[in-house]
Amino acid sequence: MDVNANDLKVGNIVNHKGKLWVILKTMHTQPGKGGAYIQAEMKALLEGTKLNERFRSSERIDRVRLDEEIYQFLFLQDDMITLMHKETFEQITLPSDILGDALPFLQDDMDVTVLFYDGKPLSVTLPETVVLEIVEAEPTIKGQTATSSYKPAILSNGEKIMVPPYLEAGARVVVDTRDGSFVEKAKG
Repeated sequence: MDVNANDLKVGNIVNHKGKLWVILKTMHTQPGKGGAYIQAEMKALLEGTKLNERFRSSERIDRVRLDEEIYQFLFLQDDMITLMHKETFEQITLPSDILGDALPFLQDDMDVTVLFYDGKPLSVTLPETVVLEIVEAEPTIKGQTATSSYKPAILSNGEKIMVPPYLEAGARVVVDTRDGSFVEKAKG
C-alpha cells in the first residue's frame, strides 16, 4: 500500500530498496531553501542493519502489512523448530536460528507469535517472560544485602543469569526472554 512519506510513523514496515525495513524514528524537516523532507531512521527486518534515509514529503513509500499468527511449539530437531497453528493445526518447520538469543527460553507447548509477509515467515517471537528453576547458585555470603549485589546462577535450561543473593537452588524465577535477565521470584 503506497503512502505519502509524511504519513510514515514509528513502527511502520516499508519495502525500500528491495528489503523490508521497520521505521525507528522520523523527523519532518523544512529547510530554508528547497522542499520539505522526512528524515527516517530504519532497521532492516531480516539483516538488522540500520539506514538513515531522506524522503521528499510528496514521495510515495510502499508500506507493507505483516500477518501475525499464534503457533504452538512442538519440538526441536536438527536445528529446526516445528510449530503448529493453534486453529488450523497446520505445521511449519523453520530454522532454529530465527529465534536468535531467545532459543534457550523456548519451552514445550509454548505459544509463540510468527510474523508473515506474503505467506513467508519472517520472525518468531516468544512471550516476554518465562518461569524457570534455578539448578545451581553460589551460597549466600553473610552480610550481603539484596539491593547491592547479584550472584551468578544456572537455570534449568542451562543459561547463566545474575540473581539476588537470597535465591538458592530450587527457587523458581521469572526471566525476560528478550535479554535473559532476572525479573522477579516466581509466585506460588
